[in-house]
Amino acid sequence: MVLQKSKVLVGLLVLGLVPLVGAARDPAPLGIDRPPGMLAKLALAPLANAAPSVRAEASPCAAGMVRVQGEACDEVEQTCKKFLDPPPYQTLRCAEYAPSQCKGAKRKVDFCIDREEAHDPATELPTVEISFIDAKAQCQTRGLHLCKETEWVFACEGEAMLPYPYGLARDSAACNIDKRHLGDKDGKLRDLRAKVSEYPRCQSPFGAHHMTGNVDEWTEREGSVQRSVLHGGWWLPGRNRCRASTAEHGPEYSGRQVGYRCCGAIKS
Repeated sequence: MVLQKSKVLVGLLVLGLVPLVGAARDPAPLGIDRPPGMLAKLALAPLANAAPSVRAEASPCAAGMVRVQGEACDEVEQTCKKFLDPPPYQTLRCAEYAPSQCKGAKRKVDFCIDREEAHDPATELPTVEISFIDAKAQCQTRGLHLCKETEWVFACEGEAMLPYPYGLARDSAACNIDKRHLGDKDGKLRDLRAKVSEYPRCQSPFGAHHMTGNVDEWTEREGSVQRSVLHGGWWLPGRNRCRASTAEHGPEYSGRQVGYRCCGAIKS
């Protein structure tokens, strides 16, 4: 795919990198990618003497999915303590955040989400070059739905409203992020996807894997004309945070760095 189609290799001159897709500010209902300080809308081992359980509780989610349950906050304040990059990208990557603060109402949620990004079982590589429209259709064939934006964000950040699924501090070794030399000699985006079995520390509080980095993931924004929204970022030095998003691509857009995962209801 040529660079003009994927819109990913425009110069990031200060850092010597190719800049990210969707680095522009997004005036989204969730308040994603705003400067720090602003409001963002949006098994333990058994004891030695313990009696063994008679039977393990059956999972309320389908195979390959994890349960996401708790109280989600609609209005969150996240303040960066230290940024990594010089101007004009000084608010792009945060080295460490202060603990997040809920400034609004909380909602009880309970649903299932794919543990891994949609992928080819043979190669374990995430499915890419899929549009928002096709991603929705693929989830529907499984009796599921493409994750709503609010579902995806909570599955990534948990009740602690973590900016990164693994904590408050950015860790370039935890997830498939912060890769350099993104383009090849022919001007095409290099394929730097990781297998879904790699980066075991890149897990959300609920056990969802690769929610930041690796590939960007389609989500559906409710109550908005622009419903096709990307979350999680990909392997470049970019937004790679739970709440950050790109809402500039239409539902027909696809890219070498774009994938998806599905969500579904708890089994009754």
